[in-house]
This record gives sequence, structure tokens and C-alpha cells, in this order.
Amino acid sequence: MRKFIVLSALAVVLVVAGLELFPTLDQTATQRDSNGNATPHVIVGSANFPENELLGEIYAGALAAAGVEVSTALNLGPREVLFPALEGGDVTVVPEYTGALLDYLSQGESVRADTTRDQVKQLERLLPPGLQLLPPSAAQDQETVTCTREVVDRYSLRSLEDLGPVSGELVMGGPPELAQRAGRYSLPGLKEVYGIEFAEFRPLDVAGPLTVAALVEGKIDCANLFSTQSAITTHEFVVLSDPKGLIESQAVTPLISTEAARPAVVDTLNDVSAQLTTAELRKMVEQVEVDKVDAYTVGQEFLARHSLD
Repeated sequence: MRKFIVLSALAVVLVVAGLELFPTLDQTATQRDSNGNATPHVIVGSANFPENELLGEIYAGALAAAGVEVSTALNLGPREVLFPALEGGDVTVVPEYTGALLDYLSQGESVRADTTRDQVKQLERLLPPGLQLLPPSAAQDQETVTCTREVVDRYSLRSLEDLGPVSGELVMGGPPELAQRAGRYSLPGLKEVYGIEFAEFRPLDVAGPLTVAALVEGKIDCANLFSTQSAITTHEFVVLSDPKGLIESQAVTPLISTEAARPAVVDTLNDVSAQLTTAELRKMVEQVEVDKVDAYTVGQEFLARHSLD
């Protein structure tokens, strides 16, 4: 019954988004890789923001090049939609971020993990049966509190500590879940660590066009953006520093179902992670967001540069 409810909810989400419901593992065949080993059909999913969709295209492209039967179900929604899809077998690989995933899984439990290595240890303990985390890449995309240049200059803001005393005069924008997220980086976490309590919080999208537009138009003063976003430099926004280390490491890493984690799949995804860096990820996101190159093309170019095609 629980799986039926999850699948029904996902079907509604996808119909609204104009997508077809993606196949499940039970509906797909098995093929063999270049070594003759049986490999299950792999369905690569992604969250609903450009960078994660790009990473999904990279994963899918690398797997296809390695002879794995693969399809994509990209831009599905936030983790609250994507993770149940992974648990239910409706997607089998997703690009994840170590800190955000740990926050999601540790709801109601106090977990301190200051490094990526610490996060991985905790994640291995908390992941439900049937899912496993592959080794993280060097690429990081941390969440940030980013403000307009005008607001930064007016209040002499440089860090989240500076923001605390004046936050009652400012409006913050971000994804709806930021207001109630159980993890360290959340509105409650900002209040606890830095005394930040905004005059108003406006729920928008996940560091997407609605949030960027609201900052540009002055409808909000600060926003939750990702550190790799091209909008930060394009619009001369300012990322506030985090001297107390509230914002966790966010290493990009594949999260995969154990059923799909065959050697050909795991080895290929590990090869991708070994080549992925923060600097290159930032440049690729800029191609998608600023130059308007589609994520598939940018992903294929990455694979060609690193001989993964």
C-alpha cells in the first residue's frame, strides 16, 4: 500500500510536469556489458535544478558509453520526491550531495559530521536497506546565504555573523523546505547558530529562476543559492562567509540501488566521480544557465574531455 501511494503521487507530479511516467526495474530487460556480464536496466533520476539535471545527463551518458542499458527521469522534484522514487525502484541512480542527504536522513537525530569522510560514515549507517553511496567526487556545491550587492553595502555585510543583528529588517527567499528542514543548514539552524531571524521568508524554488529573479528585482534581500551558480557572478551577488561552519560539506556523489550496483555500473560512475571537480562543475553550470546550452550537450562534452564517451 505504501509503495502504491508513493507511485500514485509521483505519477501526478509527472503528469503535471508534462512528463511520461518512467519505467520501473520490473518493466525493463537485462542486457550484457562489454565483458559479457549481466547488467540491469538503470534509470538515472535527478532533482529539479539545472546542476543536478546536468549531473544526471553525465551519469547516463557515461553508463550508455559503457554498454549499460540506461534511461533518464530527470527534473523530478526536490529530495522529498526523488528519494522515495529511489527507494521504490522507480529510479535507480541519482546525483546526491553528502551534507544535504545526511540532513534528510537524520531528521530528528542530532548528527555532527564536520568532514565529507564523517558524512559518509554517518550516511552508511543511516541509508535504508537496498541503497548504497558510492565514493564522493572532489566537486563541492555548498548551499549559501547570498545577498544583493546593495544590501551588503548598506549593512556592511561580510559574514553570517554580520547578518544576525540586522536580519529582522530583511527578507529571505529559498525553497519551501528551508523553513522546516531538520538539518543544520535551515532557518532554525541559522537562528540557533547566528541569531538570524528574518523579517519574512518567501518560499520560492530550489535556487532556480524564481529565486534569482526575486533577488534581481529586489523582492527579497538574500537567498539560498548554490555556490556553483553562475547567477552569483553574473548579477554581482555576494555570498556571506560562514565562520562557524554551519553549512556542511556538499560533495557530489552517486546514490544507487544495490540491485543496480553491478561492477560495470559502479566502475563507470566511479570513473565519472574521479574526474569531477568544483571548478569544472561551475563552468558547466554556467554553460547551461548563462549560455543556454542544453544539459545533454554539456554532459557529452564533459565525457569526451575525459575519455568517458
